[in-house]
Amino acid sequence: MSETALSKPLPLAPAAQQAHSDAQVIQIWLHGRSLHTQRAYAADIHRFCAHAGKPLATVTLADLQAFADSLQDLAPASRYRTLSAVKSLVGFGHQLGYLPFDVGRALRLPALRNRLAERILPEADVQRILSLEPNQRNRALLMLLYASGGRVSEICDLRWRDVQANGDGAQITVFGKGGRTRTVQLPQSVARLLMLLKDDASPEEPVFRSRKGGQALQPVAVLRIVRLAAHRAGVELPVSPHWLRHAHASHALDRGAPIHLVQATLGHASITTTGRYLHARPKDSSSRFLAV
Repeated sequence: MSETALSKPLPLAPAAQQAHSDAQVIQIWLHGRSLHTQRAYAADIHRFCAHAGKPLATVTLADLQAFADSLQDLAPASRYRTLSAVKSLVGFGHQLGYLPFDVGRALRLPALRNRLAERILPEADVQRILSLEPNQRNRALLMLLYASGGRVSEICDLRWRDVQANGDGAQITVFGKGGRTRTVQLPQSVARLLMLLKDDASPEEPVFRSRKGGQALQPVAVLRIVRLAAHRAGVELPVSPHWLRHAHASHALDRGAPIHLVQATLGHASITTTGRYLHARPKDSSSRFLAV
């Protein structure tokens, strides 16, 4: 072989095909996400595919815009999430080499109003919700949701192996959003309520068990418990378990907790997310400088 031939760069091998069908692309795209996210996104994509009525490779920007226009019956947050899911899938398919173009890049997402301030309960309302709960298990559940700032899925997934008593109360270890594990310290008052539920439970048993069969309490059951507790306390709002997480963040910051500590406790990936609570409940405003 001549020296000239040896100096020529070898041709690149063709890229391996990563997917062979729309269904396979969707499956790869959903892989590794939480079950809750998988269910929600799968429903969003099914709705889009049914509306488009064509393979992903032939979808155009006009198809995406027509689909966006068809979602006017959805709440703004649901509409935003659905279109975000479709944009994400189309972009992923293009990155994978399965789709020739990322037609979703040009799709404008609808403006989404930040309604966080509407979902932050006053501290007095939260204290009534906690103190008026007569059921021991439910009161411990409500206290833990508020004191830990945990997501409902994290609290439902807790096993007794994840709870360790210590000199200052107890700590729980949760496996949270994005596959991140964090440990949250609980005050003694909450730890005492929690340990009253243990009896002779094994380390693998759920902390919060349903009354039927002793299985782990499901998020829908926790929602019913929270709604009933809020109604009992005279709070006529659609309170959910996540409202107690919002309350934890807002009340802790109001009482002087460092923002980085609140970020770590709640498991926020970015301190910007935690900072939203400061803007949702401002302590000062330039309005006080006006002659009104």
